[in-house]
Amino acid sequence: MVNHHYSTIEKAIEFIRSHFKEQPSLEEIAKHVHVSPSHFQKIFGEWAGVSPKSFLSHVSVNYAKFLLRERQLSLFETAMGTGLSGTGRLHDLFVTIEGMTPGEYKNKGQSLTICYNLYQTVFGSVIIASTDKGICYVHFYENETKAIQSLFEEFPEAKILKESNPAHINVVDILQGLPTKNKVTLHVKGSPFRLQVWKALLSIPEGQLTTYQNISSKINLPKASRAVGSAIGDNPVAFLIPCHRVIRTDGDPGGYMWGLNRKTAIICWEQIRRKP
Repeated sequence: MVNHHYSTIEKAIEFIRSHFKEQPSLEEIAKHVHVSPSHFQKIFGEWAGVSPKSFLSHVSVNYAKFLLRERQLSLFETAMGTGLSGTGRLHDLFVTIEGMTPGEYKNKGQSLTICYNLYQTVFGSVIIASTDKGICYVHFYENETKAIQSLFEEFPEAKILKESNPAHINVVDILQGLPTKNKVTLHVKGSPFRLQVWKALLSIPEGQLTTYQNISSKINLPKASRAVGSAIGDNPVAFLIPCHRVIRTDGDPGGYMWGLNRKTAIICWEQIRRKP
């Protein structure tokens, strides 16, 4: 299955990111991930929908700069101004954020019942958790035990059950790039400032990029880019709150809680999907 190829794809992306200036050949990339060129071409095409050569062009910092300079600004500003999902935000799915009450997060989730389960996606393994109000936690992981432990540490006083939920399946569908008409509500804990930043991230169109500085300006705090970066780094809901679409002004991808290779994979995957 395509899902099981992600570890190979991730290694390839790491190699491409490190060597894109050298424009490595298909044979060189395949050799690095220890598969034959023909097999690598096949599994990469299944995963990305394009050839490794086409994908390579999207990894370039210059391409990121092009997106920022030529494509992003008007679309992003329109989305920010209208609040519409018509620009491709989350596959035309309307996502709303509901903040937890001060009591819910200051008491470490004491009044909450949280259901979680583990799933496989095109970007690797993910743990998804939800309350009765919505999705509260989406994290990619490499180690299952640590992933579960991190969830319990995030909500140490909550009642946490390993149990699937229909809302989880909606999230998995989105992570697979599958169409869905279901609305998703996020029930997350954070200060008013962090909620403001996370809501701003929802307006970045799929397949487009913006900068930390631009997010600061859009929430009318132009000098708060460092605090904005911290809020983005603490995003509790991977992919749905698209912190992966924020990069540095010089085109460098910046940081990502779940690894720069995965961030690169998601950015390029979205850009390719949005091509006509």
